[in-house]
Amino acid sequence: MDIGENRHSNTAHQMINFKMTLKKFEELVEQIAAQKRDERAGLTIQKEDAIDYDKFYASVQELFGPEVKNQDVKCYYRKLCNSPEASIDWCEIFGYFSSEEDSLASQIDEENLVFLVSRKERIVISGSRRRDVIKCIVKVPQLDLLITATQKGVITVFNNRMRIQTSTNVTDTSWITGCDYLPQLKRIVATTERTIIVWDYKAQGSSQENYFVIKPMDHCLLCVCVVPLAEQLCRDDILLGDDGGFVSRFTVNSDDFGLKQAKFQKKLQNQVLESKNFKSVKRKLHNDWVMKIRYIPALNCFGSCSLDSVHSLILDSLKRLEDNLPVREFSMPRGANTFCYCIKANVIVTGGDDKVLRLWHPNISTKPVGKLVGHMFSISEIVTNEKDQHVISLSSAKVFRVWDIQTLSLLQVFHDSQGGPGDMQIYSMVYDANHGMLITGSSVMDMYPLTRMIQDTKQIPHTHEREINVMLYNKHFQQVLTICSESIIKVWELETGLQIYQILDPHGFNIELTSAAIDESGFIFVTGAYNGTVKIWDFGSGQEMKVLPEGKDWKEEEHRLQRLIFLKAQEKHQYLVLALEHNGTIKMIQGKEDDAYLTVTWELPDVVPFLQSGNHVVHLRMSTRNRNMAIPFPDVELIVERSSSQPTH
Repeated sequence: MDIGENRHSNTAHQMINFKMTLKKFEELVEQIAAQKRDERAGLTIQKEDAIDYDKFYASVQELFGPEVKNQDVKCYYRKLCNSPEASIDWCEIFGYFSSEEDSLASQIDEENLVFLVSRKERIVISGSRRRDVIKCIVKVPQLDLLITATQKGVITVFNNRMRIQTSTNVTDTSWITGCDYLPQLKRIVATTERTIIVWDYKAQGSSQENYFVIKPMDHCLLCVCVVPLAEQLCRDDILLGDDGGFVSRFTVNSDDFGLKQAKFQKKLQNQVLESKNFKSVKRKLHNDWVMKIRYIPALNCFGSCSLDSVHSLILDSLKRLEDNLPVREFSMPRGANTFCYCIKANVIVTGGDDKVLRLWHPNISTKPVGKLVGHMFSISEIVTNEKDQHVISLSSAKVFRVWDIQTLSLLQVFHDSQGGPGDMQIYSMVYDANHGMLITGSSVMDMYPLTRMIQDTKQIPHTHEREINVMLYNKHFQQVLTICSESIIKVWELETGLQIYQILDPHGFNIELTSAAIDESGFIFVTGAYNGTVKIWDFGSGQEMKVLPEGKDWKEEEHRLQRLIFLKAQEKHQYLVLALEHNGTIKMIQGKEDDAYLTVTWELPDVVPFLQSGNHVVHLRMSTRNRNMAIPFPDVELIVERSSSQPTH
């Protein structure tokens, strides 16, 4: 009895001690979160009061003992730095996770996973408009090209090494809703809400910006796909889905563009064509929005899905668009957001707001042949890996699930943890069979490689293809930033050597970056180019925040940035950068919270190497110009005074 009482007493005592330790840990976390919030607000933190990772790790070991793993503590600290407002479960400091997805992913050996999430690469498409997102991604296997289209009109073509091959900006008032590749016309088609865009991506020079606009359209276009029929020469058929539930077949010929382009390209940049002059047929197949449309060559038919609970999925021949014969309909509760076809397994996989993946035989529409359950939120995208017989599904909560289509078993769950629930929504997803990679589009483009692809290509790391211009170390994130002469920014994890993300052509195509700096908090960095442009970026995500554009009358390389230095601002949410140009000019560059553009607030035009040379003395005199904000030192201008004894010439 005494032994039992002692055990009970010891257990209670241990519980009290652990609760006290946990309270101290929570106070430590809150102290760091407050520090990070102050740093983001631009407040100065005394170095002796600042808690960096080394101090945090030492404090955690003092509280919980030396058994705490360095990697788990580092992950916790990084998450706390990136999201000081977020609530993080204390158990994560020991490598345990509260959510089902994180716990499952942490228990599985990384090398046995389908996708190696730790080797994810990120591309930030610079030059796109502010708050833009990648609405559509298309892989062109026969050319090994990748096409992306952003919501606000930037269409980009990437080559097989994921380098930008060409790009254009569609200046349409409507948002882009989809895109695809025209194999016969060898052009790119994109749809906005009210128009069809056809762009010759191979055009050179000023013609590269030329594209054709086909309008008007009867309804708001929501999705597009191309019918790849080999027997058609110099002609492509386009399938369109709209908000009226209509599916349209639109035919375009080379004569509509090639001859007219030669005739009009010197007169007009963008040629507008009347939609009524094109051959088209349409039929109402759904009672709600058409969410996705695909042509399936293996079945010689098209498929379209809708939020309509009765006519959720239509699968039939293109001839059904021209007649009123009955079509093959698949019904499911709350409709379907997306679908895909698995050739080898011969099944259609659908997903929607009811969170269930359904497997259908193409010829049996009455009942699904199987169901896959596990998603906690609406299913937004589904793609297939035919070689490995995998289906990858994505939910609106940015949770990925990888399934074996033959055994209907779950192989992997992983989560895009960056950003909040409503931030960085993933709008598009494709599987690149050529390179064994899952690609997603949000405000950035993420690429998840197959584990076997990484294992098959292990070699000595090669950071850049060209010489490195800049290398900086972020002590707060314990990451390294490198910039090469080809103007590719890459951020690396110092301990593992893994690439976190990269930014292609950050200041524009073929503009070399010459300098960079990281601010004291580690949350932002600044880059400068040979043409004098300056940009401020968010270090954690690689998002562009502010820009100082090129001046109209600037000469080539005259304003090349030699050095950039962050200064401490005396006001919240302000940025101050000191810039040294190739021509000797020193500038003070200011960035305000609500302004997308940086401004030059102070300039020292004629810098001399010595303030005193013989009897020549340089004095600093206050300038009378009005300042936009408080800066660390006043506006000055140089004035040379000569002593009365000095001879004049």
